[in-house]
Formats: sequence, C-alpha cells, structure tokens
Amino acid sequence: MSNEATVHGHPEVATTHDAHQDEHGVHHHKETFITKYVFSQDHKMISKQFLITGMIWAVIGGLMSVLFRLQLGYPDAHFQILEDLLGSKWAKGGQIQPEFYYALITMHGTILVFFVLTGGLSGTFANFLIPLQIGARDMASPFLNMLSYWFFLTAGIVMLTSLFIATGPASGGWTSYPPLSALADASEGSKTGMDLWIVSMALFVVSSLLGGLNYISTILNMRTKGMSMTRLPLTIWALFFTAVLGVLSFPVLLSGFILLLFDRHGGTSFYLSDIFIASTQKALPNEGGSAILYQHLFWFLGHPEVYIIILPAMGLVSEVMSVNARKPIFGYMAMVGSLFAIAILAFLVWAHHMFVTGLNPFLGSVFVLLTLLIAVPSAIKVFNWLTTLWRGNIRFTPAMLFAIGFVSTFISGGLTGIFLGNSTLDIQLHDTYFVIAHFHIVMGVSGILGMFCGIYHWFPKMYGRYMNNTLAYIHFWVTLIGAYLIFWPMHYEGLAGMPRRYFDYSQWLSFNQFGGLNRFISTVAMITFAVQLLFIFNFIYSIFKGRRVMTRNPWDATTLEWTAPIRPGHGNWPGDIPEVHRWPYDYAKDGRDFIPQTEPLGANESAH
Repeated sequence: MSNEATVHGHPEVATTHDAHQDEHGVHHHKETFITKYVFSQDHKMISKQFLITGMIWAVIGGLMSVLFRLQLGYPDAHFQILEDLLGSKWAKGGQIQPEFYYALITMHGTILVFFVLTGGLSGTFANFLIPLQIGARDMASPFLNMLSYWFFLTAGIVMLTSLFIATGPASGGWTSYPPLSALADASEGSKTGMDLWIVSMALFVVSSLLGGLNYISTILNMRTKGMSMTRLPLTIWALFFTAVLGVLSFPVLLSGFILLLFDRHGGTSFYLSDIFIASTQKALPNEGGSAILYQHLFWFLGHPEVYIIILPAMGLVSEVMSVNARKPIFGYMAMVGSLFAIAILAFLVWAHHMFVTGLNPFLGSVFVLLTLLIAVPSAIKVFNWLTTLWRGNIRFTPAMLFAIGFVSTFISGGLTGIFLGNSTLDIQLHDTYFVIAHFHIVMGVSGILGMFCGIYHWFPKMYGRYMNNTLAYIHFWVTLIGAYLIFWPMHYEGLAGMPRRYFDYSQWLSFNQFGGLNRFISTVAMITFAVQLLFIFNFIYSIFKGRRVMTRNPWDATTLEWTAPIRPGHGNWPGDIPEVHRWPYDYAKDGRDFIPQTEPLGANESAH
C-alpha cells in the first residue's frame, strides 16, 4: 500500500522562516491564549474546536452504547463495577435498571445524531474548508461563527448536566415523542431531564442556524477571482446544500420544541388529548391535541437531518477519492445535480417514518413514491464514485480506505432502505431491529467513515503533521469489519420481528433464540469502541509528535487550500489571494499528474 511518503516529491518546500511568517498571515496584532484558542474568530481554530468537542461527545455516546450492549448481550449477568460507577439507583446489583437503559438509549441517539454527526461533522469541515477552498480570508461573519461554536458548546454542557440530576436524563427516545415527553408524571426521565434536553436542543438549533447562514453567505459572496460556482470543489457544493437544508428545516423543529414546552408548563394541549394517569388516578383536562402533530414537525427536520449528516460526508469522499485515484471525478455536473435533487427530495419524504401512525393509505403511497425516487440521485452518486475508481492509479492512504468504506456502507445500508420505503413492508418491519440496522449503517456508520476520511486527509493542513499510518490502517479495518458484524445480523433479528427498545429478551420465547447472537454483537461492539480510542490516541499524539509536513501540497491535490502555507495564519494567505483558472479536478491531463486550479490555461488547452 502506498502512503503519504510516496508523494513527497513536490518541489515546493517551506523554510523555517517562511513557516514563521505564514503563522501570522496578514494579521500582525499579538494574540493572547484566550483570543487565539478560546474566543477565536479564525475559522480554522473554530473548526478544531468543533472537531475536538465532537470527538469528546463521540466517546461519551459510544461508551453509552457499550453499556446498553452489555445489558442486551448479558441480561442475567451482574457486573459490580457498574454499581460502583453508576450507583445503586441506576445499576442495582450490578445490573442496569430499565429506567436507566431507556435514558442511555435516548442520550446515545441524541449525542451521536446531533452533537457528533451534525455539529461535529458540518461544524468541523464547513468551517475549515469553505474559506480555504473558495479563496476567502475567513467566514462572512467571524463573530457569528464564533457564536455558533459557543452555542454548540453551551448546548452540550446543558445536555451533559442532565446526566447528573437526581431524576436522571431524558428517557423518551432520541425523538422524544409526546405524551411521554409532554407529561412530567409519565416517568422519571420525563421530569427535569426532559426540560434540559429540550433547552439543549433549542440551543443546538440556534448554533446550526448561525453556522448555516454564515456558510451560505460565504460561499455565495466571498469566492476569489475566477472561482465560479461550476469551479467549486464538490465538498463546497455538499456543504452548501447541507447549510440550506439546515436553515430551512431546523426552525420547524424549534417550533415543535417550543410547543412541547408550552404543553409541559403552560397548560396547553398542542400534543395532549384524553390523558389518564394511572399512578395518580386522575384524568387530565387536556383535549383537542394530537401527538401525531409533533411527529410531523419532528420528522420534517428529522429526514432532512439524515442528509444534513450524509451530504458533507459525500462531499469529503468525492474529493478524497478523486485525489487518491489520480483521476478527475466522473460526472461533475451530474454529482452537483444529484446533490441538488437530494436536497429537494429530502423535504418531501418525512412521512415515511409515520406509515404506522394511521396515515391515510393514499397519502402513504405518495410518500412511498417520493421515498423510492430519492434513491435515483443517490444511485447516480454511487455510480460516479465507482467510475472514478475504475482503472484509477489508486493510492490506498487511510483517507482513501475510509472513502471506499463509506461507499460500501452507503450501498449496503441504502439497499435495505428500499424495504422500509415500502409502506406495506414497513408496517411489519417498523420499530424492529431492521430499522436500527438500516439507519445505523446508511447514516451512522457512513457518516462516521466520511468524518474519518476527512480527518485523515486534511489533518496535515490542520496541524502541520501527519497521523501514524499503521495505527490508521488498524483503525480502518477493525472499524469497517466491526460495523458490519454489529449491524448486519440485526437485519435478521428485525425480519424475525424482534422489537427495538426492549432491555431484556431472555424471557421472551419468540426472541431468546438470539441470545448467542446478541452476545456476539455486544462483544464486537466493545472491540470496535476500543479501536476508536486508538484513533483518539493517534490524533492527540500526532498533533504534538507526528511527522512534520515539509511541503504545502503533500497529496499533490489541485484545490486552493494546498496553495496556502503549511500552517496558515489568520487570513490564510500571507500575500494576495490566489486566482482560479480551472475546475478542481484536472488530474492525469495532457501528460501531467495534476494541474492546480491556480495555473492559467495553456495556449492549446481546453477549459473544463
């Protein structure tokens, strides 16, 4: 396998003096620790803040999954360490209690979907790549950009706080459907923990809106000379459509949360009607509300959210694949068009999550059609990725392996979506392990693989050092194989009708046949989580001790970020911003391995 050591033949080597000058870029004022690392307005530092915060949340969310997989794999076992760590209320006798199990499920889903795969992925790469790849000094509003991170961090702190209150965190599922989430008396996890969950998510929405508006404004208004929209790298197109999706859909979710707070504390009945609470032997006065209204509001964000996660990963994978296949991306305009089609259709398919809510069958058939239709632009992207790889001079760098792994999981996970997109089949499969298997592979695992792909590829530009390749290869193979061994068997459990969200199947005659399989899944989950800690070690160690980058363009790429100094200062380029003369994928053209975007067209050269 080749690695970055094989592509260091680039003649442009930075000197120590240049690197020192580059650190300051066009700004010469002295920065303090607080202004540089804490309240930074430099898009690159904000990107690192999002990345490291997202990684911390990924460890917390992953550890939660290990805890509940321990319960599912070994429901009769007693682990005294659990009681020592969690206390007798949540793990009495060394066994996770049902209430805490549901809280773990809720927090795991919320953390991974929002704080890791949304905030961590988009916040990191939109901030880092947009100004560098379009040729801008910074974001349109650096101050709002800083605020977007601090709202994100505050949302995380509020969510973390809910883990330490007496009644425990929210336990209504990551979707928090009413009436469970609307009535404080429904369960312990419906009390203060649910209020903190709603407040945290509201702060998260504000962060996403501030970021999204900034990304859109920057891309539309701050491109360098010559950088037309059709010369943008696919990463920027993907991040642009992601921001548009967020700006249009997150306010709907926020309105749903506000109405939920009104029902909880204001005596309203937006989601409540005809409620009788057995524990207090009383009927509530609420009438006229509908819990289904909340589902409409939630999934109007919830399904675009799937693409808010996967579109940035698609953009990163497209870029990395072209660079490391040493070929132009196949069908550039088709890729842009498919991104646009996905963004449009993402708003028209939300009710396929609601086929079992009593939805009108005719309306259900419309959503079936739209759901299956969204497979077309996704298939175009897959075809173009495979064609880009076909007969390419492939360099199997860690980033490239994760990009190929992303395509694998996106295909295999996407195919199972055909089952769930059909309302007739979904009625049988809904709320079974088949659903868990599908969305974890197509969204969760694929999103994580795309994130790793981007981290390994742009780490040299972020920190001026390389990550360790041997550890990276171990990380890739264990992660990919582990992900398939965890989630693929769940399809068969789901086809057998095994329902999700139950914490003990051992006494259930229909499903105790899967006891051995559940133990196997739990064991693999622990191994896969452990190898993520290896990645964390590699990441942190490489920041300080990794092999130094000696050339500006170690991957021999064509895009603008590799024309900036090895470790660019605030402002990115010390002199004039480079001018663009061509599209970003001139590889293997006119007998040359690659031609940077900044190189003018030759006399007899045709523009793409």
